[in-house]
Amino acid sequence: MAATTPAPQPEGALTLDAVLRLLLADQIIAPTHVEQLRVSARGGREDRHPFLRIAELGWQSQTKPGYPITVERLSRWLAGKVGLPYLRIDPLKVDVRAVTRLVSQAYASRFRFLPIAVDEQSVTVATAEPFLREWEREMARVLKRRVKRVITNPQDVERYLAEFYGVSHSMAGAAKAAERPASGVGNFEQLTELGKIGEPDANDKHIVHLVDWLLQFAFEQRASDIHVEPRREFTRVRFRIDGVLHQVHEIPANVASAITSRLKSLGRMDVSDRRRPQDGRIKTKTPAGKEIELRLSTMPTAFGEKLVLRIFDPAVLGRSFEELGFSSHDLAAWKYMTGHPYGFILVTGPTGSGKTTTLYSALKQLARPEINVCTIEDPIEMVEPAFNQMQVQASIDVDFAGGVRTLLRQDPDIIMIGEVRDRETAATAIQAALTGHLVLSTLHTNDAPSAITRLVDIGVPPFLIGATLLGVVAQRLVRTLCPHCKQPAPLEVKAWQGLVGANAIPHPKIGYRSVGCEECRQTGYLGRTGLYEMLTMRKELAAMLQEDNVNAGRLREAALQLGMRSLRVSGADKVSSGMTTIEEVLTVLPAN
Repeated sequence: MAATTPAPQPEGALTLDAVLRLLLADQIIAPTHVEQLRVSARGGREDRHPFLRIAELGWQSQTKPGYPITVERLSRWLAGKVGLPYLRIDPLKVDVRAVTRLVSQAYASRFRFLPIAVDEQSVTVATAEPFLREWEREMARVLKRRVKRVITNPQDVERYLAEFYGVSHSMAGAAKAAERPASGVGNFEQLTELGKIGEPDANDKHIVHLVDWLLQFAFEQRASDIHVEPRREFTRVRFRIDGVLHQVHEIPANVASAITSRLKSLGRMDVSDRRRPQDGRIKTKTPAGKEIELRLSTMPTAFGEKLVLRIFDPAVLGRSFEELGFSSHDLAAWKYMTGHPYGFILVTGPTGSGKTTTLYSALKQLARPEINVCTIEDPIEMVEPAFNQMQVQASIDVDFAGGVRTLLRQDPDIIMIGEVRDRETAATAIQAALTGHLVLSTLHTNDAPSAITRLVDIGVPPFLIGATLLGVVAQRLVRTLCPHCKQPAPLEVKAWQGLVGANAIPHPKIGYRSVGCEECRQTGYLGRTGLYEMLTMRKELAAMLQEDNVNAGRLREAALQLGMRSLRVSGADKVSSGMTTIEEVLTVLPAN
């Protein structure tokens, strides 16, 4: 919203009448709107911010073109009226421990502001009440720093006031609750300091609150992983978002140890054993009621247990293959492979490239009431009621090969094997495909043709590969450009040729570049999509396997001649369509 009338400088909190007068003066609303609001506001809460009362009516502005009058729009408009910067609070960039030490929660709540950054010279304060200023001079005097005010959304001020100070109070409460001396069990490098507090109880109410906050915060930020990493003086918490790690918080070491114990307890792991790696699982719900599964893994390090929580959103199984990034060519090849009643399909790529999501999505679509879908996994990534899932348990000699033999006695139609790791597992999978089952599995190779030579290398007879293999899918994940801030930009010929290589793909001349905005945390990217290389097994490729000097390079050349589209071509398509950039694609592709 652009301001057209200078704002008056009243003292005190914004009133509904004052805001309505300013909106009328700027011709953003009509007189009929004012009357409608006054009628609907009778009997409502008077202490709510005026923007909240206006936005809930769902008005459209009187400007041309019109737009919905939301709290965010009103906040930006106010910033322009009073000549202050607008800031959308990013909780990942706020040092909660530092800002909550500046003033008390009661003082900040009284004047409706939130400290969000502090350095040696200044403190930045976010508010939606620009005319409440009596606190400003006092804060500058007490903190001996210059106060910089920014305008923000009043909903964010209210929410993060409660959240930041709640986390800070829980952290302090957990530290005070610790009474036992620090034992250092599980720490290979321990700095002994006498008189220091120990670890609070994992079931302490403050620890329970901190764990709940950590999980909900991760869900809200679209994190795929939570890393809890112990150091000597503190423990670092990081979230992986769109494939990139972001630091979230630094927690006192003794408090973090109790948080780890709480999470291990929820994951049904041995809380007392801190010297051996362990795996666990938690199933929970977001505040909105959506079910989320978390896979836990601990690892002993020099300063204690490192804990990683992998977050699985079952909603991804409901996505179509187009939403996962399949082109029409990819989808046709995939349907050809999965349309067979029996055979062997491999999905290949590095860790974190989306292989599990592809397999689960395929099984979800293939599963029908008349079909028996069985899986053997290490570990079970997501629990799905439509499948019969079995987990590898090395401690009792249940491995992939033995698991597949067990599944074959369970009258399966479709079998999914978590990973082909050795000759025995590969031979058992091939045997299952030969005996009339559709078998899907994963393998770690750089591209699709390399998966075939890898099977040969681990001892699978080439004639069996030719007889059973339906196809191989190689895949990667790339970040997609933020739709809110991406901008058209010329595509250099040299950069384009560096991407497509020898593939004769027309140079589009214009692409998009990453810019950065509040929606994407100034990264320029928001979300991820897949790049796919679909190799369907043809008789020409099967014949090549009988030759003595077959290698991945020759198989690749033949597959390309038979119509396979490489990962680079898939990446070029995503660049041409404005979904991502050449630089992003080149970060995930193997050398040309």
